Amino acid sequence: MGGTEHLTVRREGATLVLTLNRPDARNALSLAMLVGLYDGWIEADADDAIRSIVLTGAGGAFCAGMDLKALAGDGMQGQQYRDRLTADPDLHWKAMLRHHRPRKPVIAAVEGYCVAGGTEILQGTDIRVAGESAIFGLFEVRRGLFPIGGSTVRLQRQIPRTHALEMLLTGRPYSAREAAGIGLIGHVVPDGTALARALEVAGRINTCGPLAVEAVKASVYETAEMTETDGLAAELARGWPVFDTADAKEGARAFAEKRPPLYKRA
Repeated sequence: MGGTEHLTVRREGATLVLTLNRPDARNALSLAMLVGLYDGWIEADADDAIRSIVLTGAGGAFCAGMDLKALAGDGMQGQQYRDRLTADPDLHWKAMLRHHRPRKPVIAAVEGYCVAGGTEILQGTDIRVAGESAIFGLFEVRRGLFPIGGSTVRLQRQIPRTHALEMLLTGRPYSAREAAGIGLIGHVVPDGTALARALEVAGRINTCGPLAVEAVKASVYETAEMTETDGLAAELARGWPVFDTADAKEGARAFAEKRPPLYKRA
């Protein structure tokens, strides 16, 4: 497993847990964090034993956005990360899930601040859990900046446009309850329990057929902007082959034998 000084990686069964780890800076994004994130997404994609990913933050915060000073790197300690960015100028966008979509489901576990770049990364995740005191928002316009992590495109596709525009144009903070009310997040839980709930959701996903899970996720995103006719055709093309897999045969046997399925990929 990889990781950097600002991004920790650990396994919880078949779940890969990526933790943004700059608690003294409310987990503001640094170059070391972005490199660690990108490597984590790639590790999850490459390892069939990993069936889900949980993204969370250390120290009671999720992510307070970009830290421009830290992104410049610091002395020789940051040189290896600058070299990575030079080799792949798109790495930071892939890390933030703007230009990369992991094959496995990504569940966000949010505590505390999830603002600016934090809310932008959130939009690249699939399922979202937040503690009651979590704060969301896109503050860029208040600073004369543009939320270039994808929010002007994605947010209106994920929540009603009137709410997306209010969030984008006012730059105001949103409570967890308000974020859930407009559909930005799916679960609000007591403070300090977001990670536990996210791992619970991941555990349920992990018991399902991994090929089916990956195909379902791919189909949802692939068909999102299609007409219904084109979407249904794409769904058949994506879904039909799943019925021919060893996973499907094991699922049918397990159902007939009234036992949990034993999928062999993990």
